[in-house]
Amino acid sequence: MHRFFKKTNKAFTLVETLVAISIFTVSMLGLMAVLSQGISDTNYAKRKIIAEYLAQEGIEYVRNMRDTYVLYTIPGGWDAFKPKLSPCGSTSECGFDNTLLSPDVFVCATHDEQCKLYEDNGNYNTNSLGDDSGFVRTIHTDRISDDEIKVFSTVSWMQGSGERSVTFSENLFNWAE
Repeated sequence: MHRFFKKTNKAFTLVETLVAISIFTVSMLGLMAVLSQGISDTNYAKRKIIAEYLAQEGIEYVRNMRDTYVLYTIPGGWDAFKPKLSPCGSTSECGFDNTLLSPDVFVCATHDEQCKLYEDNGNYNTNSLGDDSGFVRTIHTDRISDDEIKVFSTVSWMQGSGERSVTFSENLFNWAE
């Protein structure tokens, strides 16, 4: 009489274990790739937002300078303001020194050094006493007419494998006579 025993093997074989580990490893690698790309994208978005704020700030500095010349008792008003921006034509890059008592535009002899922005307690400026922020802000202008100037503010930075940049522009007018 043969007895038939039903073999009940509840343990994993070596092959089943290796397949399960391989599937788990591939899924973890995929998850790590997605997380890594998400972190990279978040860092890019953060740097781009800061660059956009800095570019807008460059426009605001020039607008404030115009308003100071036009509204306050600076002799010449608009006509005295225009020559301040004349060195900043499309062929020259200018920076804005906001560390002075009366902020002023200056021509950047070298793009990377003089127009570089440094961070000091959350403030970005051209004073090299702070930490290098990695951003470079340049300003240039186009004269449209006697009563209109177009101002461009460009902020650039290195990220990943190349240089990134953001440019804002605004037309400033002689609105007071």
